[in-house]
Amino acid sequence: MKLPRRQFLHLAAGAAALPAVSRVAWAQAYPVRPVRIIVGFAAGSAFDILARLIGQRLSERLGQPFVVENRSGAAGNIATEAVARARPDGYTLLVTGSPDAINATLYDNLSFNFVRDIAPVAGVGRAPNVMVVHPSLPAKTLPEFIAYAKANPGKISMASAGVGSASQMSGELFKMMAGVSMVHVPYRGQAPALTDLLGGQVQVDFSTMPPAIEYVKAGKLRALAVTSPARFEALPDVPAMAEYLPGYEASLLTGFGAPRDTPADIIAVINKETNSALADPKIKAQLAAIGNTALPGSPADFARLIAEETEKWAKVVKFANIKPE
Repeated sequence: MKLPRRQFLHLAAGAAALPAVSRVAWAQAYPVRPVRIIVGFAAGSAFDILARLIGQRLSERLGQPFVVENRSGAAGNIATEAVARARPDGYTLLVTGSPDAINATLYDNLSFNFVRDIAPVAGVGRAPNVMVVHPSLPAKTLPEFIAYAKANPGKISMASAGVGSASQMSGELFKMMAGVSMVHVPYRGQAPALTDLLGGQVQVDFSTMPPAIEYVKAGKLRALAVTSPARFEALPDVPAMAEYLPGYEASLLTGFGAPRDTPADIIAVINKETNSALADPKIKAQLAAIGNTALPGSPADFARLIAEETEKWAKVVKFANIKPE
């Protein structure tokens, strides 16, 4: 039986509208089952801690479990690839930020394109690193360290948590902007790097804040600068690097991403509830305790920060000719 042309077009238009209608209804009902938050680093890492902190709040607000799943390895690339390949339905999220921005240039054979394949959802926090030296080093201030490094090119050993890590990149940016030469000594994590710094086997480390701050307060390590644009509340007497190197900024950016093509309405739900969590004084205090400043904003705001990070670290990777292990 043939349908009249007008009736056929009317039915076709109605059928075409169904997916859009169902997507809206789907977003309004979201979430109806547990949501996975994929973390590319081990339990207890900064990304893991933040995922669990905000994930718990999302669970309470949205009525479904937000379950953290650790998929460590390859500097976070294993987790990012898994999310890039996941269904864009809002039920798989990625804890993303500076490591992915660094990896975008550091690795040239990835099976995904971070900027293209991961949709920014919401910022969570920024955490500065702290430049710490062994107390035996004669430099007591950052200007003294720069002068000492220039007088002793290639004789200072700079520890890091590994090739391409935030600690190495902070140090490489410092070397580039200060015009000094130091020997990079990568470790398998920040803990062993600090252990050797405490023992005097290396002289400097641009460490993440949480593991280093207690050594600084105990006088076992000397802090010369924090890598944020302004001074850090927990170390008010330690200058910001930018006070001596204008424009220097190297903090660990953290937030949520999702597979590209995830419906905008679902991204808006997650963004709204994440911002609500970041406005809570209790969560702000918990973030501050692990060296983070809350980073509320829209998906577009987080996209801009990701783009800035990717561009900045691309320049450093190329300038220092950093190659993955």
